Amino acid sequence: MIHGRPVIDADSHKCENPLVFADHIPAGYRDRFSVLRDRYGEQRFRILDRHPASGSPDFARVFLQPDGYGKGTFRPYHPETTIGGLFNRVRLEHMDREGIDHQVIYGSVTLAFSSILDAELAVVLCRAYNDYIAEDTAPYRDRLHPVGVLSLQDPVEAAAEMRRCVEELGMPAVSVAPNVPQPHPAAPDRFPDVRVPKPLSHPDFRPILETAQELDVALGIHGAPGMQLAGGTSDQLDTFTLVHVFANRSMQQMAVARLIFDGVMEAYPRLRFGFLEAGVGWVPDFFHSLHEHWEKRIEHFDPSVEPSPSRFLMEFARERHGGRLDVIRKARGLMAMLFQPSEQEVSEEEREAFLYEHPNLNRDPLEYLERGQIFLSVEPDDPAPAWLPHALGPVARNLCAMAVDYGHWDATLRGCVGMVAERPGVDPDYAVRLLSQNALDFYGPRLRSRIESEEAA
Repeated sequence: MIHGRPVIDADSHKCENPLVFADHIPAGYRDRFSVLRDRYGEQRFRILDRHPASGSPDFARVFLQPDGYGKGTFRPYHPETTIGGLFNRVRLEHMDREGIDHQVIYGSVTLAFSSILDAELAVVLCRAYNDYIAEDTAPYRDRLHPVGVLSLQDPVEAAAEMRRCVEELGMPAVSVAPNVPQPHPAAPDRFPDVRVPKPLSHPDFRPILETAQELDVALGIHGAPGMQLAGGTSDQLDTFTLVHVFANRSMQQMAVARLIFDGVMEAYPRLRFGFLEAGVGWVPDFFHSLHEHWEKRIEHFDPSVEPSPSRFLMEFARERHGGRLDVIRKARGLMAMLFQPSEQEVSEEEREAFLYEHPNLNRDPLEYLERGQIFLSVEPDDPAPAWLPHALGPVARNLCAMAVDYGHWDATLRGCVGMVAERPGVDPDYAVRLLSQNALDFYGPRLRSRIESEEAA
């Protein structure tokens, strides 16, 4: 507890036991999921996906990606939290030692599910995981709060699975990937190696967004390197260390920008989005850039502004030492090239789409921070919360919450609560927000009711 409030780890992970998880996969699909060691001796899991060319369910894909651009984790073990990620008894011992009252639990193997090409298989594996994690955490529901995972490949099925997670399994939130990979228009035959993101703002995902707002369920957006999502900058790098530096941040920045600029946050004003495991120090600069582009390219954008031909001719002649005839002839020739009408015709609809790229963005992106639709997680050793209010103002105090990343190699476990509460620049009220209140505000009534009911008992 901190000042009488429960300490909440807002984003930690389950390291799935493959033997137990496989038991939840229906028999007809069980042989399409397995665990192996790659040529480097690393443990990976293999999914027999549907081949993009033949359609046969025999396309062996290995996650985390062991080689090449965008490669995934190797030696992913943490000296304490790997075992605790597998076995809840150890996890709770660590929580007690560190003063963590509650953990919100996300999956690990699930981070690849939105890269699966076979939509039916993706639906099956998500449903299997949700059954598995609900069963795994049920004996500890007073402290462990699992988040359901949804398959973006079939949004209608995902919306139905969201209802099941919330109404039948009692989960406080659901998780989706930052994007779904799709073929690059210039290289469709190279998919999935060459890919671009299908963003969460795509109209296909409306069933998920509508259902989440109806149910008042938070969407935890969670990516990972090496899962063959569209990784932005990380897809241009071929060492895991550098891939990991950029992967989550790059994917989450793309996700938040599209959700704002494509009008999703405007269309679903009560929907809360969590952009997880990407830190928070980049937010002031990034949102200043979003604000500046909205201000200059949308709010005050005037597409009629263009150099005046007569002014151009006058200044060109002056620059070339007066109005000599040869200079004037050259200027007129240049004007003919610069200001001649195009030989290609364009429809009015095409012209509108070209000029007004984001017609659904009606307000300054900074306002979505103030409306409480955007949440981020921050690891305990990150200094950003201490200076964030100086960069963003009072809204920064409500923006993020502590996330230990328990179970993964880069978890910050020992002394984690003290790192947040005792950091210079973090006063007691702010510490309560970082360690408790902000997570409750993001995850909403279901997490709050779970915690309050157990505390009352």
